[in-house]
Amino acid sequence: MADLTTDFCGIKSPNPFWLASAPPTDKEYNVRRAFEAGWGGVVWKTLGEAGPPIVNVNGPRYGVVYGADRRVLGINNIELITDRPLEVNLEEIARVKKDFPDRAMVVSIMVPCEEQAWREILPRVEDTGCDGIELNFGCPHGMSERGMGSAVGQVPEYIQMVAEWCKAHTDLPVIVKLTPNITDIRYPARAAKAGGADAVSLINTVSSITSVDLDTMSPEPSIDGKGSHGGYCGPAVKPIALNMVAEIARDPETAGMPISGIGGVTTWRDAAEFLALGAGNVQVCTAAMVYGFGIIKELTAGLSGWMDDKGYTSVAQVSGRAVPNVTDWQYLNLNYVAKARIDQEACIKCGRCYAACEDTSHQAIALKPGRVFEVIDEECVACNLCVDVCPVENCITMEPLRAGEIDKRTGRVVEADYANWTTHPNNPAAVKAAE
Repeated sequence: MADLTTDFCGIKSPNPFWLASAPPTDKEYNVRRAFEAGWGGVVWKTLGEAGPPIVNVNGPRYGVVYGADRRVLGINNIELITDRPLEVNLEEIARVKKDFPDRAMVVSIMVPCEEQAWREILPRVEDTGCDGIELNFGCPHGMSERGMGSAVGQVPEYIQMVAEWCKAHTDLPVIVKLTPNITDIRYPARAAKAGGADAVSLINTVSSITSVDLDTMSPEPSIDGKGSHGGYCGPAVKPIALNMVAEIARDPETAGMPISGIGGVTTWRDAAEFLALGAGNVQVCTAAMVYGFGIIKELTAGLSGWMDDKGYTSVAQVSGRAVPNVTDWQYLNLNYVAKARIDQEACIKCGRCYAACEDTSHQAIALKPGRVFEVIDEECVACNLCVDVCPVENCITMEPLRAGEIDKRTGRVVEADYANWTTHPNNPAAVKAAE
């Protein structure tokens, strides 16, 4: 049976599934129940300075995007960091860590961008016995207007500066949580590394407005007729998160830096994808909020079963396996040619492939008598839209042509050699370089 234990920048946990800093990790009651259910670790909901606690709105805090079956695809959250006193949080963290010494206990922190503020809170957090800290540089709402959250995460120089402060004032592993609300995630990641951070976690939430009530003309969630942008999370942000994780994992300046993957992890497969693209563990929030803490059993059983099937004995063996296969567009093989193929026995004659291809793609599917759909190789560019809209799994597949075969669309012989845009004769830069 696969070993799911992880060692993430020195923080050990029995499995790679941590609860992210969010409402599910706001108090002792929640975290105890999470650990009892089997979660490998938690990132305690973000702590602020000592003194008067943060004030949250008293109305709705979530806006939701639903799928056709009302499955939650994304949540827009306008809740702020913990609104419970710092002292209470610290006492609870210490008690839970004492009772669950084998679980990862990481504490998220957000205080003003002043060294003294960090110097004061870090020893108090360290005294709880926790395993590490996470610097919350991601929240796009509420706190950013106060010069914290994504207001810091969008400025690499600030990230490096605060990371340096934290490394100077604590011996705990320092994880920097990055905001996706930025043009190029590599720059804040590089700044975190330059500041001495032990790891990064990403993504935090995407700044968003999920919907508008067309009767009241107020964005959702609506507070007394007004709405605001919030932080978007859940399965809908997973593609954004995967790309950003991969960008950090394959960047020469940050390659090898531990990454905690966050963003729409709902199934064991989601977790495996994050791991494959360079993450060392994953953090979960929305799935727990929708399905409860018990989902951890499906996550661990599914990941373990898949690892057994593939012959992986440890999480570390999975981490980063797909990174070498992530490249830039200009390096993709232009001599690779594929065509769509329809399994007539599996086809239910719904016509979705025909409608999509005929109206919005390349007119490469013919409608024959008896509602038989056939691919027109002379027009097929292998865009695979037909595969994506077909409701029958594996009914339509993309089949590569062998070297030596004729591509009926271009009339050219398929070549075995690799070729990309950097050397293509249509590339002005390539032509100029050759001259």
